[in-house]
Amino acid sequence: MRARPAKSLSVLAVGALGAALLAGCTTASQDLGSASGAAADDGAGTATPGYDISGIEADADLAALVPEEVAADGVLTVGAELSYAPAEFVAPDGVTPVGFDVDIAGAVAATLGLEAEVEPSTFDAIIPAVGTKYEVGVSGFTIDAERLQVAHMVSYFDAGSQLAVAAGNPDGIDATDLCGVVVGVQTGTVQQSELETVSADCEAAGSEAVEVLPYDSQADVTTNLVGGKVQAMYADSPVTAYAVDQADGTLETLGDITDAAPYGVVVAQGDTELAESVQAALQQLMDDGTLTAILDVWGNADGALATAELDPGA
Repeated sequence: MRARPAKSLSVLAVGALGAALLAGCTTASQDLGSASGAAADDGAGTATPGYDISGIEADADLAALVPEEVAADGVLTVGAELSYAPAEFVAPDGVTPVGFDVDIAGAVAATLGLEAEVEPSTFDAIIPAVGTKYEVGVSGFTIDAERLQVAHMVSYFDAGSQLAVAAGNPDGIDATDLCGVVVGVQTGTVQQSELETVSADCEAAGSEAVEVLPYDSQADVTTNLVGGKVQAMYADSPVTAYAVDQADGTLETLGDITDAAPYGVVVAQGDTELAESVQAALQQLMDDGTLTAILDVWGNADGALATAELDPGA
């Protein structure tokens, strides 16, 4: 996942790295727009992939919870790294942000009487800019102790991690022994940290290190796996599953999904009022079924949480 709890490091150190890891291509969602009631027309007769949030009405009581400085312009600015399908990526038009995180951010904003404005960023630059450049970050951020030290996080989705390799696993890679394997990963993710720990364990045991190749975007990781520059990739389980599904049989998952942990909407640590309003909006979307409906459009309904927790485990 883009961030996972520290306990997964020990799991990986003994070889329990999950299944195939692969970020979906940014043009891979064209079929999703045909889902019943799930696509919005972009005005040019083309269905934009995703869930149509236009029917979500503002809740006056929840809108009243939004801090005045956020509500003033009617916009909720959202930082996201747009290469992590199906969570957040770019539509076939090459411009429009789409994905389940984008839809969820839009639904939260609509519930609070706001309009979400998604602004692209590199992944590791988002959290430091929440509270200044962005009001929230919604970009597959797994809740962990390190992030909770610098920001509020509100849970909404559960995911694990998986590996992916070329179809047929031509290099005979063993998910329980990555020593000597070239593995691609997105910069700043927990997967990168986990792989670096596994690599150190390999060297300590007298084996060849894992060659960890980090890339700024998950799309680059996937491209380099397909192109053969890396032998495997490691990412969040929904990202891996979606990418493999969209890869026309050129990739496959490897091993099992490792232990799951929740994604969280990131809010600046000093913005407790905004964090609480986001929590309330997410809880309403959970209670009325909208959150599950959004995730179902993207094939990830099983990951929907029933309770939106503010700073769980802090």
